[in-house]
Amino acid sequence: MTSSEALTRLLTDLGIPPEQIPSTEGGKVTLYRSQLYGTATLIVLDNAFSADQVRSLLPDAPGCFAIVTSRRMGDPDTGEPVRLSPLPPEDAVTMFRALAGAHRLRGKTAEVAEVVKRCGYLPMQIKVAAALFRRHDSWPLENLLRQLPTSGAAAVEASYQQLNSQQQNTFRLLGHAPGDLHVTGAAALVNSDVALAQLLLDALHEVCLLEEIAPDRYQMLDPVKEFAAGRPSESTKDAWLRLLDYYLVSLLRAMKSGYPFDQQPTVDRLSAVAPRFADADEAVAWIAAERGNLVAAIRYAATNGLPEHAWRLAVLIWRYFNTTNQFEDWLDTMELAREVAVGDYGQANVLLRLATAHDRVGRLVEARALAEQSLPHWQRLGDVRGEAASLCAIAIPITELGDHELAITYFESALEKYRQCEDVRGQAHALSMLGYLNHLRGRQEIALEHQQAACTMLREIGHAYGLAHSLNNLGAVQQELGLLAEAMASHTEAYEHAREVEDEVATAYALNNIGNVHRRQGRLAEATRYQEQAKVVAADLADADLRTQLYHDRGATALAAGRLAEARRAFLAALDLATGMGNRSYQAQANRGVAQTLHALGSHADAVAYWRAASALFTELELPEAELVRVERDSLSCVCR
Repeated sequence: MTSSEALTRLLTDLGIPPEQIPSTEGGKVTLYRSQLYGTATLIVLDNAFSADQVRSLLPDAPGCFAIVTSRRMGDPDTGEPVRLSPLPPEDAVTMFRALAGAHRLRGKTAEVAEVVKRCGYLPMQIKVAAALFRRHDSWPLENLLRQLPTSGAAAVEASYQQLNSQQQNTFRLLGHAPGDLHVTGAAALVNSDVALAQLLLDALHEVCLLEEIAPDRYQMLDPVKEFAAGRPSESTKDAWLRLLDYYLVSLLRAMKSGYPFDQQPTVDRLSAVAPRFADADEAVAWIAAERGNLVAAIRYAATNGLPEHAWRLAVLIWRYFNTTNQFEDWLDTMELAREVAVGDYGQANVLLRLATAHDRVGRLVEARALAEQSLPHWQRLGDVRGEAASLCAIAIPITELGDHELAITYFESALEKYRQCEDVRGQAHALSMLGYLNHLRGRQEIALEHQQAACTMLREIGHAYGLAHSLNNLGAVQQELGLLAEAMASHTEAYEHAREVEDEVATAYALNNIGNVHRRQGRLAEATRYQEQAKVVAADLADADLRTQLYHDRGATALAAGRLAEARRAFLAALDLATGMGNRSYQAQANRGVAQTLHALGSHADAVAYWRAASALFTELELPEAELVRVERDSLSCVCR
C-alpha cells in the first residue's frame, strides 16, 4: 500500500466521504492533519515497509500519537524505536488462558506452557491456537499439542490442517487476493455460490485465519496471507480470472446505474455472483468500497497477460475518478491500460479517457494530442458517438490554448454527430461549450441561446451533473448581459444540483459565481464571503481551470474592495497557474488584473509589462477585452498608458 492509498484509508476511517477525499497526496495530508487537530487519536500503522512510507501519515497534532509496526528499523525522525521481542512466557500463558477459556485449562500448567512455546510466544499464533482449541470444545489440551508443530508457523499450520479441502482451497486462494474481499468477490474467487462462500469465510474467521472488517467484508493479516500464498495451489490463475470477470461485470453494472449517461465499453464476460444495484447511490458506494481492489485488479491484469480486462476496467472506472477528483489513480490506471490495449476499440476508449484526465490536471498539449490520436480509431470503427466525444475532447484543450474559432468548428462537428446518434446529453454538452466560446468572443445573445437550450435538454433527461455546469455557464452569460437577478437564480440552482450529486467542482464554481454577482451589485462583503466558501470547497481539488478562475475572481473582488495587496497576490497566483498549463485566455485576464492592481498601488512602471502582455494576448486571441484594455489605458495619464 502506498502512502497515498494509506491516507485514503485513514480519511475514510475518520468519516470523510470518498468523494471529498483530495486527489493529491499533499491534499490528503492537509485534510488528514486537520481532521486530527483538537482530538486525542491513536493511529496504528501496521507492517510499514519503510520510514518514507509512513512519514506523511504521522500525526502532528498535540495529543495524537502513532504506533508503527515494521520488520525494519525506522529513521530517527519517525519516532522512538522499540524492538519488540516475543511475549514473556508468563504473559503468553495469560493471553492463551484468557482467549481459550480458563475453565478447560485447570491443572494444565505444563501443557499451556508448551502450547505458547510452540507458538513462539507470538500473539497472533497464540490467538489462532486459542481459536482452534475453542472450536473443538471436546478436545483435551493434549490434543491441541499434538496438532501444533514444534517450529515454524505452528498455530496457523495446525488450524490449516483442521480445515476441509474446500476450506483449505479457499484459504490458499485468499492468500493471493488483493486487499480485502466482499463475500460475493470471494464466491467468484473460489467458484462457488454466495451462500457457500459465506460458510467458507465463516469457517476461516472462526479459527482467526480471517478478520471481518465490515459486514460481509473480510481481510487476511499479512503473516497469515504470506503463509496462505506459500501453500501449493494449482488454480490461482483461474481464480484470478474469475475474480477479474466478477469485477468487470460488477463495475459495468455499477457504472450504468451510477452514471447512466456515459458510453460504456462492451463487456463479454460473465459472473453469476456479480451484484446488481437498486439505485445510483448503492452503485457508487460499491465502487468506493472496491476502489482499492479495482486498482489492484487493473495492475494485475496489465502485468499478467490479461489486457482486455485491464483496459476495460480502467475505462469503466474513469468517470468515478473524474467525479471524485482522484487524478492519481485515474492517470496511473489509464497509463497501464494504454500500454496493453490493442486494436481500434481498445485504443479508442483508452486514448479518449486519458485525454480527459490530462486536461483536468492542466496538461493541455498532451490532452489535445491524445484526443486527436483517439479520433481515427473511432472513425475506423464507424462509431459516431465515439467520434463526437473525441471531437469534444480535442476542442476543450484547443479552447483553453486560445484557438477559439477552431474549437467552435470542432464543437459544431461534434454537435452534428451527437444529433445523428440521438445522444441528447452529448448535444447538450456541445451546445453548452459553444455557448461558453461565444460568451468569450463577446457574442452574448448567441451564447444565451446555446446555454438555455443545453439546460432545457439536461432538465428533460434528468442529468443533474451536466445541468449544474451548464447553469453556471448560463449565469455567466446573464451577468455579462446585466441580467443579474436571472444570473443569481442560475448560479443558485447550479449550487443546489451540484450539492445534490456531490460534485465539488461545480459547487465551487457556483459559490464563486454567486460571489461575482454580488460584486457586480456592489455587495463586496457578500462577494468575499461566497468566494471564501468556494476556496474552502476547492482547497484540495486538482482541477487547474477551477483553481485559476477562483484566484482571478477573488483578485477582482479584493481589487474592488481596495484590498490591493490581496488582489495582487491572487492575480499573480492566477497568472502562474494559467502560464503553467498554457491557458492563454486566463493569462490575458490575469495580466490585466495584475496591471490594474499595480496601477492602483501606484507601481506604474511595474504595471507596464502586464498591460502590454494583456493587450497583446487579448488582441492575438481576438477577444473583445482587447478594445476594453485599449480604452482603459487611453484614459490614464500615468506611464501605464
